[in-house]
Parts: sequence; C-alpha cells; structure tokens
Amino acid sequence: MTNIESMRATRAPLTRERVLAAAVALADAEGIAAVTMRRVAGELGVEAMSLYHHLPGKADLLDGLVDVVAAEVATEIAGRDLPAEDWRAEVSARCLTARTVMLRHPWAPGLMGSRSTVPPVVYGLYEGVVGAMVRGGLSYRLAHRALHALGSMVLGFTQEVFRPAEAGGSLEPELAEAGLAAIVDALPYTAAMITTEMHDATDPVLGWCDSQTEFEFTLDLLLDGLERARA
Repeated sequence: MTNIESMRATRAPLTRERVLAAAVALADAEGIAAVTMRRVAGELGVEAMSLYHHLPGKADLLDGLVDVVAAEVATEIAGRDLPAEDWRAEVSARCLTARTVMLRHPWAPGLMGSRSTVPPVVYGLYEGVVGAMVRGGLSYRLAHRALHALGSMVLGFTQEVFRPAEAGGSLEPELAEAGLAAIVDALPYTAAMITTEMHDATDPVLGWCDSQTEFEFTLDLLLDGLERARA
C-alpha cells in the first residue's frame, strides 16, 4: 500500500459533524467571514464538492453553525447543577451559562440574528426558562411577557440597538472616533456617554457594546422586576 493509499485508509470519514466542527474552528480563529465551502474543505483536506453531500450549500452550512452553538449551550446547561429551588437564580444561571458559550464564539450572536429559521434546540433553551419561571410561581402570562423582555439574553447575548458590524464584529477605533466627532455637537449627552463608557480591550463583549457588566445589570434588573410582578 502506498503512503497516499494509507492516508486515505486511515482518514476519518467525512460527516456533517466533522464539517461543522471544522467550520466552527475556522470561525473562532478568523471570524464568520472566513467560513466558505472552499475554506472549510481546505481545512478538512478534501475538495469543496465533497461537502455538498452533507451540507447542500452555504446557507445550510451557516444554519448548521447555529445548530452547533445552540447545542453547545444546551449541553453546558445540562451539565450544571442549577438552583432549581430559586426560579430567579435558575433563570440567571441559564442565561449566564449561555453567555460563556457565546463568548467562546463571538461571531455566533450576529449569525443567529441573521438566520431565517430557528433550530429546535433553541426552543428547548426557552422551554427551560419558561419551566423555571412557572415552577417559581409566575403565571404563563407573566412568563410570556418575561420572554419578550429577556429576548436573546436566554441565548447569552443582547441584541444591539446599533449594529455597525454584523456577526459579532466590532467597530474599528478610527470609525468610532469619526462617528463620535460627527455627533458631539448635535448630541452632546450621547457623545459624553459614549466617551465615558468606551469599553476596555479586556472587557468581554459580543458585538459593539455588549459587556459582561451590562449583561448582568440588565438581567438582574429584569429578574428583580419579574419577582415584584410575581409577588
């Protein structure tokens, strides 16, 4: 047997899971823009056409990435000892656990917001939150309103009001300065707030302005209000 034949014989078979794992690793390393059928195939050492047996096109590849990350969130939550005796603590733990996954894949929030379909596993994540709230004494009506208020926080991130860069990107410093200079005269309070609140490079962010501190502040604020409404 030649060396090439030996390599082919020992190479793991190409599967949907292997393709998606390679795509996730590529997105983590270089950002979602780097994820193409050709690049993923190159990472796997195969021809791009080989991928189409498992994922018919780029849209299917991106949908698959959302599946993988959402499943990772579900697995992380399932592996935790959630404080089931305290609905507020359980919901908070679910949201914060999801956030740890999103911070590993900063491209994921933007990608999730761009897809036209919702993976079944995402519904399961929201089901867990609804269950915690109902068991804790919230009515289904209040739980429904809570889901609207929590929004994407159940998935570990917050939707940005302004999205200067899609799929988990950030605003370049020079663009931020140019934008600030343009609004400083017309919107002095907003400009002062932005200047004061510019995030440190070490602050965990998803997107332009989604720090850990802001995420936890908003989450606590919502849960405090829901507790008052429940009571």
